[in-house]
Amino acid sequence: MAGSHSQLPPISPFVDPILAARLEALKQLADGLTDRVVVMDRDQNVVYANDVAWESAGGQPATAKPAKCYEAFVKMTDPCGTCPATTVFETREVRTISCASAGDGTACGMHQAFPLMSASGEVGSVLVLFHKRSDKAGLPDTTPLQRRGRLRPERTDSQLGDLVGASPVMHQLFDMIRLVADSAATVLIQGESGTGKELVARTIHQTSYRREKPFVVVDCGALPETLLESELFGHVKGAFTGAASAKPGLFEEADGGTIFLDEIADTSPMFQAKLLRVLQEGEIKRVGGTQPIKIDVRVISATNKDLTDLVKAKVFRQDLYYRLAVLPVHLSPLRERRGDIPLLVSQFIATSCDRHRQALRQVSEEALRALTAAPWPGNVRELQHYIERAVVTTTHTELTCADLVALGSHAKDGDLRTIVRNAARQAERARILQVLQQTSGNRVKTARLLKISRASLYNKLRDFGIQ
Repeated sequence: MAGSHSQLPPISPFVDPILAARLEALKQLADGLTDRVVVMDRDQNVVYANDVAWESAGGQPATAKPAKCYEAFVKMTDPCGTCPATTVFETREVRTISCASAGDGTACGMHQAFPLMSASGEVGSVLVLFHKRSDKAGLPDTTPLQRRGRLRPERTDSQLGDLVGASPVMHQLFDMIRLVADSAATVLIQGESGTGKELVARTIHQTSYRREKPFVVVDCGALPETLLESELFGHVKGAFTGAASAKPGLFEEADGGTIFLDEIADTSPMFQAKLLRVLQEGEIKRVGGTQPIKIDVRVISATNKDLTDLVKAKVFRQDLYYRLAVLPVHLSPLRERRGDIPLLVSQFIATSCDRHRQALRQVSEEALRALTAAPWPGNVRELQHYIERAVVTTTHTELTCADLVALGSHAKDGDLRTIVRNAARQAERARILQVLQQTSGNRVKTARLLKISRASLYNKLRDFGIQ
């Protein structure tokens, strides 16, 4: 793993608290995998390698001196000539790499490299995943989950569970989900609103050995502090006015499974302190109670805000951030993966047609180009709602640009009056289509039910492009 970084001293994971926590979490999940997993520092020292990686290297060196990656995995005395993994220290971005070609000492088989951030925000070390070995001799032929008799969601090149995408960032996300799923460590999902954070959390749960246990969703931003505490931790009888009986909380309901804390950035410092204790001790106390209750829950949290900025502003606890972000996952906005839009459109049309008991629709090439070029500030959620609205408000087999009313119209494109007028037009069009369906296309009956003249109906049909 080549590269000179003498100007930057290596960050020891045994000194840095966040690196130490992440390394411990990686050990918990990687020791049971049949894939080779390695963590290295800036000086190409092997900070950690799982048993499979050491086995492929012929065994762990007996010396106490840290092994260099090129010594252990490529059997070279000098650093490799080129190593794309080292660029991660500077770019701080996940990289899909290829070191599977032989000839110049770069045949270690690296596949992907993930930055592991330190408490100071620097890349302290890099997690490297390797291509699967062609020789499986001596290795178990099943994963820990399969040995437990549970099957993971199927993954294709463009789908993992209900997640869809063929772009490089989605392939990286699929690999990251597979990597973190079996860990007991907390996961922090960050991304803009509408990028699918809850769906990613659900996929992590369904890919893990906890998949047969509950998956509980909590919208932290929708509940006031006192109610949130009671909902999560439960309460004893008489704890407050109206507490006529004891009630278990959502942490107890999720025991053995996963709890998803959405909009975690919107919680108060007092609640954050109580949540930190739960993560540290693995137990809760009901509101008004004194007895601790042990729980076994995987915590996944999510936010559309930058928690590091909130930590600097002292509105989010730094120690809680370290606990939540042991395994961070970043979701890219839809505008950065436009190549996935045709796949998403196809999935949303199929889902919407099935939900509304309609025949499967198609999308014209012109309409698909318009959808792919749209800004989608609301990301995947906005696209999904838009497609469903188009399915409900049309009757023909192919969606065209004429069917995509007010594509991409947002508040920044006009004043409030214009936006309300566009919404009213869409509602009027949907109502006309609904009545036409009720009357089997009889325009006289349709005009009568809508309480307008036939001339007005014909004008509206022409105006809305309804055949």
